[in-house]
Amino acid sequence: MVTAALILILACPLFIIISMMIWWSDGWPIIFCQKRIGLHQKPFFMFKFRTMVKNADQLKAKLWSHNQAPWPMFKLDYDPRFIKFGKFLSKTGLDELPQLFNILKGEMSLIGPRPLPVNEVKQLPSSWNFRHLVRPGVFSEWTLASERHHSLTKWKRLDRRTLQRGGISYDLNLAKQTAQKIIHSLLAHN
Repeated sequence: MVTAALILILACPLFIIISMMIWWSDGWPIIFCQKRIGLHQKPFFMFKFRTMVKNADQLKAKLWSHNQAPWPMFKLDYDPRFIKFGKFLSKTGLDELPQLFNILKGEMSLIGPRPLPVNEVKQLPSSWNFRHLVRPGVFSEWTLASERHHSLTKWKRLDRRTLQRGGISYDLNLAKQTAQKIIHSLLAHN
């Protein structure tokens, strides 16, 4: 929590800039809240900067035939629902910054399996329940994988590895790799 609070303080100017970009591009709301499943399968509202149009959930039903992720997950490489700066925020991971508040509330941690939406968790077999033995994280081995949406088997393996290898040195190394990925994504967009 201390790390999250420190990052939050340092990232205040970034919060203001991103909020202004979203508001200028697509108005309110700035923050997207979605019910996710966390520790011990307890639901909570996860925060993100809004990267998509306001009716993105309604449009999702029309786009299911183009889904590129294994069911029940949903992902499109070129999602038409992104707002002007949305794809940039999503690709760089900057849209995840508001989850620092979830960490301060004790609902998430920096490292751990990504929390999934309620409807996706309901569709997964019980063999995925290992993910709920820890707080979900902002970052994991899955978030660093380049082809993370291509296989449920790979996704499950990466989440298990995140849990099995966890520890201070592992978490610091994963945080370092994540920071490098974000910086690389930012530089690639310039």
